[in-house]
Amino acid sequence: MAAPRLAITMGDPAGIGPEIIVKAGTHLAPRLEAGELSLVVIGSVAALRSAEAMLAAAPIPEITDPAQPLALAILEAGPEREPIRVGHMSAEGGRLAYLAIEKAVRLAQSGTVAGIVTAPLNKEALNLAGYAYSGHTDMLADLTGARDSVMMLAHGDFRVSHLSTHVALADVPSKLTPARLRRVIDLTAGMLRSLGIRHPRIGVAALNPHAGEGGIFGREDIDVTAPLVASYEGSDITVIGPVPGDTIFVKLRGRSYDAVVAMYHDQGHIPVKLLGFDVDPETGEWKALSGVNITLGLPIIRTSVDHGTAFDIAGKGIAKEESLIEAIDFALRLARNPVS
Repeated sequence: MAAPRLAITMGDPAGIGPEIIVKAGTHLAPRLEAGELSLVVIGSVAALRSAEAMLAAAPIPEITDPAQPLALAILEAGPEREPIRVGHMSAEGGRLAYLAIEKAVRLAQSGTVAGIVTAPLNKEALNLAGYAYSGHTDMLADLTGARDSVMMLAHGDFRVSHLSTHVALADVPSKLTPARLRRVIDLTAGMLRSLGIRHPRIGVAALNPHAGEGGIFGREDIDVTAPLVASYEGSDITVIGPVPGDTIFVKLRGRSYDAVVAMYHDQGHIPVKLLGFDVDPETGEWKALSGVNITLGLPIIRTSVDHGTAFDIAGKGIAKEESLIEAIDFALRLARNPVS
């Protein structure tokens, strides 16, 4: 059986995407040569060549036919209208990031690739280019016709799905509806089953401090979350909640749950990144960036790094590739065992 082929989108070519792709390609070379996987990079060839020169890496072959059977190759996202300056945000960087995603989605929909893995883009650059998206998740939903996707972050077996992501904190309570919460729980359970967990255990974080403290701090947890959680009694999914946000992630780390549903962006992102990002306490330098972003509810497989474009260190050769490699491995796992 041929190894699954994945598309890797470069993200913003002015960020660290090109260099972490080059580093990942070097790291994965033995597996690529052994035929365990196949990767086609989609992005700026010029940006990739600059990263290869900086890192003294062998050039990745350029192709024009995405079906060409090379273990590792690059496909141009689109013609560059102006030069990209490494470390500088621009509308051109946002445009090329969008074109790479658009092309990758079409390849996944046609079956040319088994899934896509995304390097980071910059939301401001994306919007400067005229694409009014808050990030990858809603862009991918739009391109694939999915209307209710869910973001999950994973660091090993520490998995967190999000009820809401890139919305103002003041708007989060209105996002907590029975239909949306059920959708997030069901998609999370499907992902866990694809990872071999037959009877998923899912903790649902409270929106308010102390789960509302009997209504003193808000009634959303009492009126929306608690009844919805109760509706799963007797099913093959164990759902527990609402659990106060200041303890639920400790319980997840202690394996009381297989995953947690967070109510909003920072509630879910902070614990995952605290565990996955390793910083040298003496120098303050990043030693490792670990974690994967998975989009649930799409008709295609999509995983991503769990960090941003890091314009401040782009072009210095110090960006870490661990998160990208994890995202590739997660996508391979899903390609071999799709979400139920």
